[in-house]
Amino acid sequence: MTQTFAVVLVSGGLDSMVSAARAREDGHRILALSIDYNQRHHVELAAARRIAHLLGAERHVVLPLDLRAFGGSALTAEIDVPKTGVGDDIPVTYVPARNTIFLSLALGWAEAAGARDLYIGVNALDYSGYPDCRPEFIAEFEKLAEVATKAGVEGEPFKIHAPLQHMTKADIVREAARLGLDAGVSWSCYDPAPGGVHCGMCDSCRLRSRGFEEAGIADPTVYAAAV
Repeated sequence: MTQTFAVVLVSGGLDSMVSAARAREDGHRILALSIDYNQRHHVELAAARRIAHLLGAERHVVLPLDLRAFGGSALTAEIDVPKTGVGDDIPVTYVPARNTIFLSLALGWAEAAGARDLYIGVNALDYSGYPDCRPEFIAEFEKLAEVATKAGVEGEPFKIHAPLQHMTKADIVREAARLGLDAGVSWSCYDPAPGGVHCGMCDSCRLRSRGFEEAGIADPTVYAAAV
């Protein structure tokens, strides 16, 4: 069977790593896309490069896009990253319209490359409440792709795959193990501690640590503080 290309958003995090591995398992040749949006740190981009290499991506594009010009997030402006635990409100680590922007870029590359499959590692169970991680967002973006592209209007629709959409973080940890992935290669922390280790206190660190604990799988992550 001829393998098709898929554009996979690879942030460097565990979720995007598992999503990319699922794309490979589904039989696709991977075109990995990472966005250097001038985020708070670049450790995750180094992780993204490692992941793209380990998964055998045919190409890995790290696209510069300076979202600090807009600000509005603790990841793109001088706003402190919350360290008090995951709450019920959308936190200040939300980057305005980030997944809409990223999927639009992925869609552009997919159409140019003749790919019709896009993969994104969002999930709507154990997450920080970001609106652009919900199933309804993915479904509506897929509809948008159909009317916004030459391929779409000519009857070649795009499929937005969110294979982790309904998984808990523990499920994702188990899936990484099933796929034979080294979760230690990935990076989740929003605010790295000195020495290049996870801070252990931000929402992303807390969700990551809890996922390993609930999955009953040893956490390879080095945290600066007890989670």
